[in-house]
Amino acid sequence: MNRLVDSHVPLFRKILIFASLLCVWVATLLPQSAMAVPTFARQTGQNCVACHTGGQFPELTPYGRMFKLTGYTIGERTNPLSAMVVVSAASVADTTKGESTDPVTGNPYSTGNSNSQFSMNGQPVVATASLFVAGKISDRFGGFVQITHDPYASANTDGSYSGHTVADNIDIRYADRLISDNRDLVYGFSLNNNPSVSDPWNTAASWTQYVPVASPTSHQFTDGAAPYPGFGLDAGGGGGQVAGLTAYMFLNKTYYGEVGLYRTASNEFRALREGTDDAAITVLDGYAPYWRLAYNRELGAGNIMVGATGMFAKVYDGASDPTDSNSFHQVRTTGLDAQYQYILDPHTFTAQFAYFRQDINYSPNSVAAGNTSVDTLIDNVTPVPALSGSDTTNTARLKLAYTYMAKVGGSLSLFNVNGTSSANRITAGYSGGEQTGQVSGNVTGSPSTSGITYEAFYVPIQNLRLGVQYTAYSQYNGSSSNYDGNGRNASDNNTVLLYAWLAF
Repeated sequence: MNRLVDSHVPLFRKILIFASLLCVWVATLLPQSAMAVPTFARQTGQNCVACHTGGQFPELTPYGRMFKLTGYTIGERTNPLSAMVVVSAASVADTTKGESTDPVTGNPYSTGNSNSQFSMNGQPVVATASLFVAGKISDRFGGFVQITHDPYASANTDGSYSGHTVADNIDIRYADRLISDNRDLVYGFSLNNNPSVSDPWNTAASWTQYVPVASPTSHQFTDGAAPYPGFGLDAGGGGGQVAGLTAYMFLNKTYYGEVGLYRTASNEFRALREGTDDAAITVLDGYAPYWRLAYNRELGAGNIMVGATGMFAKVYDGASDPTDSNSFHQVRTTGLDAQYQYILDPHTFTAQFAYFRQDINYSPNSVAAGNTSVDTLIDNVTPVPALSGSDTTNTARLKLAYTYMAKVGGSLSLFNVNGTSSANRITAGYSGGEQTGQVSGNVTGSPSTSGITYEAFYVPIQNLRLGVQYTAYSQYNGSSSNYDGNGRNASDNNTVLLYAWLAF
């Protein structure tokens, strides 16, 4: 994309040119009726705003939640294919501190080089492209399958990138609904590959982060890459590579409960993580129990939910023998969340809160191995302390969003992480007499990170969103200044992100 625009044109002008051309192209090719938007809208005959609050996909309205809970079966079976493309550009406040250098010339890598710590900084990139196979299979069966291509999945030694396609979020359901004079019960089962991807509220771990993050390092400090609540299934490659079966019920549009078990996505469940190499998958020891409870209340034009969730998993540490029971971290996660929505034309307002506490008891093998990334602290004298056997991390997110006429809007998001300080988290210091750690290095051993993201967006047509985010950090890796031992401050990571998100 950057070849189409002169490299000397400022970032904002590049995005403006791109967005204008994209709007004209979409408006020319796609009619404005609901029949022109993705699968679920074609199936139900509804506009995007029927299922998505103020048109902010993927955030769901009460109708959208019921559509999901009833197994994506409302409406008539139709063409099950849809797609989305996200183009974005990110610009980091300071790209000089900690920038990597060419070992031959000693000069910093160009920000267009994949070896740069700020690769593609300020340049538009195709962040992600997804194909969806989704919708009604029968009156009680339906599904949602996302296949995603990342054009920048891996960096090559010559400065170029190679793309990769993988199975993304998958949610296959059986559901039924029993209605009588005093009872409305929705119940069902979900076969999925990501704990909480089956959840109907956007305070769930799988749905709190919504703008896809591009792989180049220019995007490493955007809001999508900032701390979010999660279940800690990333020791081997991510929470979207497991296999789970859950059972759920929603009684009188008030009480929600879901329980299930997750395991490694292997053998007959391999399709749930198709495209991911065996060496990179998340490996669990046995089955990991998952639970979710929520109380929902309709309040006229508004609705409110408060909930709790949890999971316990034994996750392979990635460095030992997976047949050895001492090679698995014990990860216990518990969370609280709440959401309020007000939906009455022309206004929509959403407030969301999520808090997760995660306790990790590290595998005995990894604790015994010690911290191999650094030998001494940043003074090049003090030995790195012995690894701790456990750590606790608390992650909180608060988001306020407003949309007018499903066209223009904005949001404010606050994030905060704190927890135990330990040698387990130290990733910068000295090893073999040479300083280690780059812009994400941690010399404090503390996970404390906090900041705020401001966002403004415009929806010119119902399946295209144009947005800008500014993420500002007040603390990063335990400090507001010199967090990496190389002079980099938290505010140096402040990032502007511009994006165009098209679904069709």
